[in-house]
Amino acid sequence: MKSNTSGNQQQHNRFGNQHGLLVLVLTGLACGLLSGLFGIGGGTIIVPALVWLGLSQRHAAATSLAAIVPTSISGVISYASGGNVNWLAAALLALGVIAGSQLGSLLLSRLPEIVLRWIWVAFLVFVIIQQITFTPSRDGHLVLHVWSGVFLVVLGVVTGALAGVLGIGGGAIMMPALSFLFGASDLMARGTSLLVMFPGAISGTIANWKRELVHLRSGLIIGCCAVITAPLGTMIAGWISPRAGSLLFAAWLTFLAVRSTLSAIKISGGLSAKS
Repeated sequence: MKSNTSGNQQQHNRFGNQHGLLVLVLTGLACGLLSGLFGIGGGTIIVPALVWLGLSQRHAAATSLAAIVPTSISGVISYASGGNVNWLAAALLALGVIAGSQLGSLLLSRLPEIVLRWIWVAFLVFVIIQQITFTPSRDGHLVLHVWSGVFLVVLGVVTGALAGVLGIGGGAIMMPALSFLFGASDLMARGTSLLVMFPGAISGTIANWKRELVHLRSGLIIGCCAVITAPLGTMIAGWISPRAGSLLFAAWLTFLAVRSTLSAIKISGGLSAKS
């Protein structure tokens, strides 16, 4: 117990100094910008930053989820003010995400970490190829009928399962899928994706808070800073062409794919050395 107390004290000291505070603020500003621009939660920025500051991967992921709550609210408001949120589609997706996340959680607890790392890399490569080869229409419309509603729920289940396995908010899955499979405009896909993240982030944060996994102060600092820049990201998304937005998103995912591949190779090498 004494060592845990000492570790927690060191963690608070690290996060409480000016350098740690600056990193949290810059992380939040970058997170909000990318959230508004690409319709993602920002966990791909938040988690590495928190780990670099000294949090464990588990606590960083839990804190990231808390930060996504205010971030997604700001992004949704920005997109909704321009009429770029489909509320019914978001509700259907959310139903599927809730169910799929249970499967994702089960798989996450059973699959080896190295398998999870390579699944994540493969997923990123798939989305990169999709973004390069497909350009969403700025004038697209998401028309709902019985079968499209059913498929949205199925998409939510797949998204929830993959998000649970990969530890992401799900925007990188929903945003391209809504444009590619359902014909939504790029802006509608991003706004709807952000809305679906909101209930999931709240639910997960409550559960993580009960398990004492959330570094709430850090999450609030990041989230509040993200609120400032999320509208700017939304504005930029509206200014640039759908093609430019797809290529920028592909460039961001390429950076993540390279980083994730190097990490997976490193872990694979470590496992081979042990064996």
